[in-house]
Amino acid sequence: MAQEELSKLSIDKGRYAAAPGGSRRRVWVWIAVAVLLLSAAAWRIALLRSVEVEVATVSLVYPSQAVSLLNSSGYVVAQRKAAVSSKATGTLAWLGVEEGSVVKKGELLARLESKDVSASRDQAAANLKVARDQLVQAQLEEKDALTNLQRYKELLSQGIVARSDYDTARLRYGRDVAATAAARAAIKAAESALKGAEAGVEYTEIRAPFDAVVLTKNADVGDIVSPLAAQANAKAAVLTLADMSSLEVEADVSEASLAKVKAGEPCEILLDALPDSRFRGELHTIVPTADRSKGSVMVKVRFIDSDKRILPEMSAKVAFLERPVEKGGGTPRIAVPPAAVASRGGKSVVFVLSGDRVAERPVTVGAKIGDLVEVSSGLKAGERIAVKPLEKLHDQSRVKVPEK
Repeated sequence: MAQEELSKLSIDKGRYAAAPGGSRRRVWVWIAVAVLLLSAAAWRIALLRSVEVEVATVSLVYPSQAVSLLNSSGYVVAQRKAAVSSKATGTLAWLGVEEGSVVKKGELLARLESKDVSASRDQAAANLKVARDQLVQAQLEEKDALTNLQRYKELLSQGIVARSDYDTARLRYGRDVAATAAARAAIKAAESALKGAEAGVEYTEIRAPFDAVVLTKNADVGDIVSPLAAQANAKAAVLTLADMSSLEVEADVSEASLAKVKAGEPCEILLDALPDSRFRGELHTIVPTADRSKGSVMVKVRFIDSDKRILPEMSAKVAFLERPVEKGGGTPRIAVPPAAVASRGGKSVVFVLSGDRVAERPVTVGAKIGDLVEVSSGLKAGERIAVKPLEKLHDQSRVKVPEK
């Protein structure tokens, strides 16, 4: 029995000899499993280990930045601006506008108390009417004197009247001619007096010198207005107006950079009050004098496109461009440093920071904008992305940002 049991425990050499490759396959299977385990372990270690990365922020940039030659700063200034007042001194009786009112050239804006000058104008108009009536009377008398003179002349030739009667008629006619001339002169004098009185009334009326917008109101009804403000508590200017179509940016360009700009050059204007808008501009003129204290020259840049939001004295930044920007160039684009874009599996990707890890995100890369590259999809402005070392990064890699 014992011998039989031992025989059962013996190895059947023929059975295993028929399949010599079986053990080899099992070896390779175990090797593959070991490799996978090691790879998984290495992957887990890589995930747990933090990679120190350099980061950048996804920016909004404008295409004009790629063709910018020079940047400068300045202020919006109205080239046509006026502080309006009256030529006469008096009390402000009526004010018909306020800040922000749009006025037309010649429009009545305010009026001073004008009872005295109005009375003088009415008197001058009455004097003119009297002078014209006197001219009519003088002309009638002259006509009658002429008819009488002609009659006496004919009678004298017939010997019916004496020479003295003819001379009297002739003298009367001459006197009436002179009276008519005096009446005409009186009319001219009366007309001049009326014009002066009307001018006196107009001096109490304040009208817009050009199409403009009211910027400030410096006096109220009841204030004393004087063109020279010589009196105590008198106001010199009632209103300040500006022609909004004449707005330009006055900026300073350093003398060393003056050769980079020229009249007619395209520009782009950014107003601090309207950071999301870019305005097309053109270098209108270079003021032919330098400021020795600042070492700069003033230039004036006019707006090509008008906008009601643009106001005088706004601070502005001007970019002088190599060429005009294309249509739609005022629209911001999302851009990143080129070094932040990596290639994975034939696709462009970036690594977006999320806490202490990075997420691999596919993006669509566009044209270069200056030192950056446009990203048309896949990112939002303000997101933080890794710039380097991208070769050490994978999706969900743990990272750390060095403190500055």
